[in-house]
Amino acid sequence: MEKQQLLYKGKAKSVYATTDADLLVMEYRDDTSAFNGQKLEQLERKGRVNNTFNSFIMGKLAAAGIASHFVRQLGPTEALVKRLQMIPVECVVRNFAAGSLCKRLGIEEGLALTPPTYELFLKNDGLGDPMINESHALSFGWATQAQLDRMRELSMQVNAVLRELFVAGGMLLVDFKLEFGVHHGEILLGDEFSPDGCRLWDKETRKKLDKDRFRQGLGGVVEAYEEVGARLGIQFDGA
Repeated sequence: MEKQQLLYKGKAKSVYATTDADLLVMEYRDDTSAFNGQKLEQLERKGRVNNTFNSFIMGKLAAAGIASHFVRQLGPTEALVKRLQMIPVECVVRNFAAGSLCKRLGIEEGLALTPPTYELFLKNDGLGDPMINESHALSFGWATQAQLDRMRELSMQVNAVLRELFVAGGMLLVDFKLEFGVHHGEILLGDEFSPDGCRLWDKETRKKLDKDRFRQGLGGVVEAYEEVGARLGIQFDGA
């Protein structure tokens, strides 16, 4: 299996074909963006940190019986993944009010949400990833009802596993987004799980330990990611 041509370059990752048509190489770059690409910077070590962080999380999810496209980490910034037919719908689980939910509904940041909320967004940067519902997804052919049901089921399973994991590290899993795809007829978790795509707060102080540090100009972005990893027992070799 050898890495071949570039297939896709996103805001923070690049995806390459391999000599195995069923496998891809995902490369994590140091690029960092916010507000649908309006704010862009490069943060040293970020690609290495996110790759290792994602590998750790995907391992925890696999141990809990949640299947993903992740196969193994190849090196500091690369991972081997299964080729998925991606569903263009992002699933967002919220345990505490933050971000766009507060802006849309006038909710105070930090309000505990019981039960957690579950939202769908169309994955389309040009439109600003608008919020949608299941009816939209069905009418426009973005997903089937069976796929939507499975995506919700898996999202809640991920939440149950990771909430406990982060609480054990003295952190609150505020919210997170997930993407899914189809692999030989099966819905699998795709993309990544890192502090780029979730909100994490210190349990006692509510200090922000995620990409909100970049969005809000708080600084220490990669250092916060490394702190999260250290609390979970992740070793960032060479980072």
